[in-house]
Amino acid sequence: MKFQISVLLDYRLPQPIYLMLQVEAAALPGEQHVARSRLDAGTPEHFARIAAPDGIGERIWVRCGGRLQARYSAIVEVERRDRPLEPLAQVPLHRLPPGVVQYLNESRYCPSNQLVPFVEAEFGHIAGGAKIAAMRDWIARSFTYAAGTSDTGTTAIDSFLARRGVCRDYAHVLVALARAADFPARVVSAYAPLVEPQDFHAVAEVFVGGDWHLIDPTGMACAKDLIKVAAGRDAADISFLTAYGEAQLVDQRVSVKPA
Repeated sequence: MKFQISVLLDYRLPQPIYLMLQVEAAALPGEQHVARSRLDAGTPEHFARIAAPDGIGERIWVRCGGRLQARYSAIVEVERRDRPLEPLAQVPLHRLPPGVVQYLNESRYCPSNQLVPFVEAEFGHIAGGAKIAAMRDWIARSFTYAAGTSDTGTTAIDSFLARRGVCRDYAHVLVALARAADFPARVVSAYAPLVEPQDFHAVAEVFVGGDWHLIDPTGMACAKDLIKVAAGRDAADISFLTAYGEAQLVDQRVSVKPA
């Protein structure tokens, strides 16, 4: 299915600073095809593209002062299908691909080792992809989606204890639970048409059955409707905008709809 994406980022910059943008849909053969893409960042002092980790998308360095007004638009065709998790087997640790191993480890927002006792008690009797599906379903039953209940310092443990949060928090909790059970897992930034209110979206991606599988623990989107932008250890790696200095939000809009 094809989707039309439109994004506006408008920030006031009191001093010239560097910013890193990750807003463009990634070109991923077999998963999603970018039919058309345009990014207009005005006339910055500096503009450069660099490769993003795992070959998923690109990061863009911008240096400017006064005002950043960036507009992004694209038409993207998603070719990915929804695949059930339950029949999939967990890959033995010694057979994991080298690039996947890093996603077993704790990270800034996903201190997974603290959740090992809970995972063993709650999900220890379940194996393979069925365990990941059970974790997803447990989050859906136990959590309340509530804007304004977390901030940039909120970790998976904070959200786990509060039983509430936004998409970023849901993704962190599922990633931390999966890692606590020795499944490689990462956080993915994405666009999705049914996210309300429309915004940048965060989901989890778990390595099971020999491949990565997108999972939205909020239930707002399924794999076939998610447009991947970036992937990383947690939200710190996938932020749509990282400012290395003071940046004041003026306006921000995201629109995703069928093309």
